[in-house]
Amino acid sequence: MKHFEGKVLERELLDMIVEVCNITDPVPDDLSPFDALIGPKSPLGLDSLDAVEIVVSVEKKYNIHIDAQNIARKVLRSIDTLANFIREPM
Repeated sequence: MKHFEGKVLERELLDMIVEVCNITDPVPDDLSPFDALIGPKSPLGLDSLDAVEIVVSVEKKYNIHIDAQNIARKVLRSIDTLANFIREPM
């Protein structure tokens, strides 16, 4: 995926999301780290239940805490915002 070249954390997050959310369809070749992660505009077709799975997995793997629903919404806007939160928590 050309948009993820050189973006190790973003690619790692994408792989984790595909696994924990049981995405069986192929990931779109043109997926960008800036695309919507959750909701109707998500190229991955993820919803709020997937968001919970992602938060739990990220918290465990990276030993961080994503608190409050409004913070989670900001963090889960895209793979890019999630990666930036992991690098520098709010």
